[in-house]
This record gives sequence, C-alpha cells and structure tokens, in this order.
Amino acid sequence: MGTLTKGTNIPGTVLKREKMGGVTGGAFLSKIFFVTDGIMLGQIREITGVDGTTLQNWVKRGWLMRPQNKLYGKDQVARILIINMMRDTMQLSKITFLLQYINGRLDDTSDDIITDSDLYDYICRLLDMLVEGETGSMDKLPQLICSVTDTYVERCAGARERLNRALEIILLSCWASLIKGQADRKLEELDTE
Repeated sequence: MGTLTKGTNIPGTVLKREKMGGVTGGAFLSKIFFVTDGIMLGQIREITGVDGTTLQNWVKRGWLMRPQNKLYGKDQVARILIINMMRDTMQLSKITFLLQYINGRLDDTSDDIITDSDLYDYICRLLDMLVEGETGSMDKLPQLICSVTDTYVERCAGARERLNRALEIILLSCWASLIKGQADRKLEELDTE
C-alpha cells in the first residue's frame, strides 16, 4: 500500500495539488466556488481535461443536471470529477449505475441521500488515507469507510449502508486507476531508457 504516493493531481482533475495549496475534496471545491456560484464549461474543461462535447453528452444522457445560465454549480462539478476519476477503470454505464444506486435519478436531487460535493469529499479523504497507508490493507477498507462516514446523517433508512457499499466500489476503482497510472509511468521510464 505504501508504494503508491499521494497523487500529484487533485482527484478527477488535471490540476496539481501543490498549485492549489495541497487541498483536495471539499476544500478544493470551496476554493473554486469561493467567489462564485457557478463556473463555465470552458473552466470545467481546464480543470478536468474532459472535452466539452463529452460533458454536454453527459448532460444530454441525464448523468448531469443541466447548467443554469450556462453555469455549473458545486455539486455538478463534483459529479463530473467523480465520473472522471473512475472512467479509466470502469465503463460509464457502470459508473452511472453506481451513482444511481447512491442517489436515484441523476437529473433530480430530490431523492439524493448525499450531495455530490460531500460524496466527492468522502472519496478524496479516503483516497488520501489509502495512499498514506492508514488502513494497512485493502481488507480494512470497509472499516475505514465506516470511520469516515460516521458523522453522515441518514436521509432515509439504510442510506448509510448504501453509501458505504458504493464508496467501497468507488475507492476500489480509484485505487485501480492509481495503480494503472503507476504502471503507465514505469512503462514510460522503460521507453525513455
């Protein structure tokens, strides 16, 4: 576990952590939305590296709520980051199934058990703990998730269990992506020798 280092990029973005003061998760989202309630499509492209056509397709498919006055809000950006974090290792249809498992209809927040920004924060906190080796092994991931979500307030019966089960899958996907990235870097080193 300790062989991986904390990602140089903020999860789901192309932004370097050190350029953002080392923040991630909710603190990162708060920095982006400190002076504004929304950001434009072009800014999201710069943050995520995802092209505008892809983002517009996600809106058209109902995976993301439509922007208001061409501006994307904090939870919309968080959802984009979550999808972007997993798409190296999981099919988009499976990602959307997982997000629907957590929050029901993706184009309607009235049935959500957690905001996307809070979900993103949980994911980032857990990723940092995994990378820093606080769990000892992946076998302890469910206990780590429970410790991070212990302050979560259920909006309906069974919501915490549903959230925790989904977080385990998301974290495994993100972990696989980190390992894939490490393998890609090692391969590039071989190629440049």
